[in-house]
Amino acid sequence: MKILFKNADILVKEDNFKVISNAYLAVDGDKISYVGTEKPMGEFDEIKDMSGKILMPGLINCHNHCPMVLLRGIGSDLPLQQWLFDTVFPIEDKLTAEEIEAGSKLALLEMISGGTVSFSDMYFEPETTIRAVAESGMKANITRPVQSFDPNETPEQSYRMKEAIELYDRYNNTFDGRVLIDFCIHAEYTCTETIARAFIEKVNERGGNLHIHLSETKKEHEECIQRYGKTPAEWFDSLGGFDSSAFAAHCVWLSESDMELFRRKGVSVVHNPTSNMKLASGFAPIQRMLDMGINVALGTDGASSNNNLDMFEEMHIASIIHNGYTLDATVMNADTVLNMATVNGARVQRRENCGELKVGNKADIIAVSLDSPHMVPALDKKALLTYSAQSSDVCMTMADGKVLYENGEYKTLDKEKIYFDINRAVEKLYK
Repeated sequence: MKILFKNADILVKEDNFKVISNAYLAVDGDKISYVGTEKPMGEFDEIKDMSGKILMPGLINCHNHCPMVLLRGIGSDLPLQQWLFDTVFPIEDKLTAEEIEAGSKLALLEMISGGTVSFSDMYFEPETTIRAVAESGMKANITRPVQSFDPNETPEQSYRMKEAIELYDRYNNTFDGRVLIDFCIHAEYTCTETIARAFIEKVNERGGNLHIHLSETKKEHEECIQRYGKTPAEWFDSLGGFDSSAFAAHCVWLSESDMELFRRKGVSVVHNPTSNMKLASGFAPIQRMLDMGINVALGTDGASSNNNLDMFEEMHIASIIHNGYTLDATVMNADTVLNMATVNGARVQRRENCGELKVGNKADIIAVSLDSPHMVPALDKKALLTYSAQSSDVCMTMADGKVLYENGEYKTLDKEKIYFDINRAVEKLYK
C-alpha cells in the first residue's frame, strides 16, 4: 500500500534533529520512499493531511516487563529489594499464561496509543507476549529471563536455559522481522555463576544479544563486590557476557572503570529515569556515559515501578533530572534525549533500518498533535516534543507501514476484550 502524508512538520535527522515544515512523507509497503518539501510524483492509495501535526520516528522502549501492568502500583513507596522480594514475586508466583497474555495486551494498548512502536521485554511465558505482538503489529525484542537460586543446579537441570534457547531457535526474526529474540540473565544477584557462565556460552555461540539488569542499586553493586571481588559489570564480563552483544538496564552505580569497560566492549545502557527515581535507586551517570561514547537508550521499566509505559514522560524526566543534579542546564538537551528514544534504541535492538524518518527505513512513524494548550505556541518543535508533549498528544501510530492506532481508535487490538480479560485477571489475583 502506498500512503502519502502531506502538510506535515517532519522531524528528520542530519547531524542533529531538525523539523522541516509543510512537507511530504511517502510510504510504500513497509518502507519510507520519500521525505521532502516537494510533492512526490506518482499515485497513492491514501493521502493523509497532517496539518497541525508533527511526524516523528516511533519511540523505542528498550527495557520493559509488559505483563507487570497487572501489578501497577503494587508495593509503592518501598525500596527495590523489599518491593521485589516481598511484594512483586509473591504476586508473580500466582500468574498463569492466560493472565500474562492479558497483561501483555494491556501494555501494548498503552504503548501503541503513546507512540511506542517497538520494545525490549524480559518476562516469563514469553510466547504469550509474542502472540500479542504478532496480533498488534508492533515490534519487540523478547527474552525468556534466566535465573537460578539453587547453588547446586546444573545447566542440564535449568529449564529456564532450555526455554530461552528454544525460544530463540523457534521465534527469532519471525513475523516479517518484527519479533526478534534476545537472551536475558535477570541479574547477577538472581543467578548463580555456574548457570550464568553456561548460558552465556550458548548466547555467544548464536551471536546473541544479552539483556540484563545491572548495578541498579548501591546495595546490589556493593554486595556483588563482597561476593566476587568484582563489580556486576566485571562479573558479567569475566563470564563472557559482553563478548557478543549486550545491553544493560539501569546502570545507576557504574564505576569509572565499568564505563570504560562498556565503552571498550560496545555495551549499551538503557536509562530508566522514572523507575530509578521512584525506587530511590539514584542518578545514573548518563552524561559521563555519553561523553565516553557509550550508546544510551531509554526504557520505562515495568509499570509496577514507574507506574506507566509513557516514553514521552521518560524523555521529559531524562531531560531535566540530570540538569538539576549537576546544577548545569546544558547537560542534557532535546537532541540528546530524542536520540535516546529513537536512534539509540534501534541500535540496542539491532534494528539498523529503524529509528529515523529517511528513505529506505522502515515506516515506523507517529503523529503528534500540536492542538493541545500545552503545545501552543509551537516556537521550538524539538523542545515541544521533549519538554511539553504528552503521550495523549499522539494521534497516529504506524509500524512497518501499517497504522495501528489513529485518532483514539485501535486498528489491530480489541480494547474492550482486553479490558474484560484484565478485570477477570485482577479479580483472581487480588481476591
